[in-house]
Amino acid sequence: MQPHILILGAGITGAALAHQLAKGGATVTVVDAGSPAGAASGGSFGWVNASFFLSEAHFHLRHAAMEAHQALAAELGLDPQPQGCLWHEATGADFDHQHEALHRLGYPLRLLDRAEIARREPLIANPPDRALFFPTERAVDLAALTDRLLSAASARGARVILGLRGEALLTAQGRVIGLRMPQATIMADHVILATGTGTPALLVPLGLTLPMQHRPGAVLHSQPLPPLLTHILATPEQEVRQDRDGRLIAPAAAHHQSDASEDLPGPDALIRATLARLRAIFPQADIRPDRLILAQRPVPGDGLPAIGAVAPGLSVAVMHSGATLAPHVAALLAAEVLGQGESPALAPFRPSRLFT
Repeated sequence: MQPHILILGAGITGAALAHQLAKGGATVTVVDAGSPAGAASGGSFGWVNASFFLSEAHFHLRHAAMEAHQALAAELGLDPQPQGCLWHEATGADFDHQHEALHRLGYPLRLLDRAEIARREPLIANPPDRALFFPTERAVDLAALTDRLLSAASARGARVILGLRGEALLTAQGRVIGLRMPQATIMADHVILATGTGTPALLVPLGLTLPMQHRPGAVLHSQPLPPLLTHILATPEQEVRQDRDGRLIAPAAAHHQSDASEDLPGPDALIRATLARLRAIFPQADIRPDRLILAQRPVPGDGLPAIGAVAPGLSVAVMHSGATLAPHVAALLAAEVLGQGESPALAPFRPSRLFT
């Protein structure tokens, strides 16, 4: 008899876990108080990369996740071609350090001069003297990918229950055995928390304290525009990409992946500042705002993912950036939950390092 796995959270991480576990033959239930990708996943820039990393192990996890995205695109019939990224967020010695570090790690890249940058992106103003081109980096629509993964899991028998908020984890004889909700109780052989910033509150009754950073994020979507940009662009002032509908998508903070801001200006100020930066990059374009999406980014206390078992019958998968990591982490954690042994790749990211 296959185990029943209960996943709390229907963001990109929960959806990827549901997909992997259903493929593995488990009985899967996904519960979320809101809608799919209704929290951090829906407010993500969607940049899949390993050029941002905090340790060598973190780099390798992210790099493997990029390959997992490529495989997932082929499996789900999505566009397999990455857009690539033109990166010059750092300058001077910091640029050289990034170039050398990524080259040493074997990351696919090319050093481009101003003429090549202008050839690739002729509509950007004032191209830099040099940039790194990362050909395997891509951007994904996390909301759409979340829906596709949940649909694929449902086709394999997974249940997706939305609009129900869990009150507390159920325990018996020192083991987590399910979830209590106002309307019902769901029993399970194993529970996985893919609940982002909501994870610490669910762990407190178990005597576990999971520290999280306070990292609000904001992403601006423009109204549709003619084609302006082919690649993901990462400048010292602004990261930006253009989606298939012509919308520019831009975090409201430079270097948003490593951004340490604990507070944001008001929405109007965020929109004005982001529009000013975008109009400086594309001065010939009539860039108008469509919407600003605010979300709390789930960043564990030391900035690294928290993945794996935390108590008998209970695992967590909390990470920034889920946009990059979710498909790969889901495959590794699903294999562990289904009894296929612990993954060495997840060893540096066990939640136990954070518990106080």
